[in-house]
Amino acid sequence: MKTTRKEATRSRHKRVRRKVVGTAERPRLAVFRSNQHIYAQVIDDAQHHTLAAASTVESALQFSSSATCNASTEVGKLIAERAIEKGVKAVVFDRGGNLYHGRVKALADAAREAGLEF
Repeated sequence: MKTTRKEATRSRHKRVRRKVVGTAERPRLAVFRSNQHIYAQVIDDAQHHTLAAASTVESALQFSSSATCNASTEVGKLIAERAIEKGVKAVVFDRGGNLYHGRVKALADAAREAGLEF
């Protein structure tokens, strides 16, 4: 039976989430990628609380096309700044079922360069 791309992403995400859990010391940096936007959240799974969030939907980030690696880089920098403001230095990376390539990789690299430890 053929699986669609969406089904494959969901099954990968379930597999990743079995292993990746955010704690108060190392919250989870969750990435969601749609066709047009990219979203990032720093989540404490123990408290069920989002500590910081950033996305290309925000009015602070204006791009001609928000589905690019440049836009993802800016979101990575912004999420790192916001997480560090909240006192979070180390995170666990949750790629959300997406392959670690392209826009997801650009976001992760920018967050690392801005000061987050994976």
